[in-house]
Amino acid sequence: MTDVSENIKKMNSTLDAMLPHRSVRSFTDEPISEQMLEAILQAGRAVSTSNYMQSVSVIRITDPEQRIKFHQISNGMTQEQYNQAKSEGKKLAHPYILECPEYLVFCMDNYRHHLVEPEAQLDWMEVVIISAVDVGLYAQNVMAAAESLGLGGVYIGSMRNDIERAGEVINAPKHVVPLFGMCLGHPSDAPVNATQKPRFPLSMLVSENQYTPATQQQIDAFNKEVKDYYDKRSSQEHKAWEAQVTKTFATAVRPQVMPYLNKQGYAKR
Repeated sequence: MTDVSENIKKMNSTLDAMLPHRSVRSFTDEPISEQMLEAILQAGRAVSTSNYMQSVSVIRITDPEQRIKFHQISNGMTQEQYNQAKSEGKKLAHPYILECPEYLVFCMDNYRHHLVEPEAQLDWMEVVIISAVDVGLYAQNVMAAAESLGLGGVYIGSMRNDIERAGEVINAPKHVVPLFGMCLGHPSDAPVNATQKPRFPLSMLVSENQYTPATQQQIDAFNKEVKDYYDKRSSQEHKAWEAQVTKTFATAVRPQVMPYLNKQGYAKR
């Protein structure tokens, strides 16, 4: 399969908006209008949902103090560590959590189902999968709708650095778990940051009838493409994709998540 042809893109404004997707981390001060935000969230609400469960809640974080707490969490810091770092003038990661016009927290939510059916067996792992898929679908519809309106955004998975504290910040009851955040706003990126990060080619992603394993040749080619991408951005990273895999998966991956899921009534069997 090859890239989508220009003729197809010209025929379809949806594809034209979706194909250039990239993460945006720098925003202007222009707010997102209430009408625009409502339209974006309505697009999320329209998404498909497993078994009609609609296992999603979205928390709009407008309180500056709560933004600070989420910034602390994403930096892996306690309030004391954060205040010390700020007093020393240290540059912290994820400043866009504080700066973006809208910060949304996406939660899997089975609290409503427990109200309807107090004996609901929400502790099965399948419920986590159902709910997490619902949240992911909802959020990506929100992102796609935002981009179609000229906005940009970035997902914040680092909220799970201290998922229990994130739950406390939003006062999440049992059967509600915050999964990730999303920054939204009007992009202000300089041209060097406006390029799309490479993705796997469809030949690595799509098989027919049976699973087709990736080859080392495909991995090597993709590693080179990623390194070239960072080189062109004059990035200090200069990392091949495989280095990012090692950084992400070679050590324990947020072991604090499972105990919190259990505490919230999930993933016990």
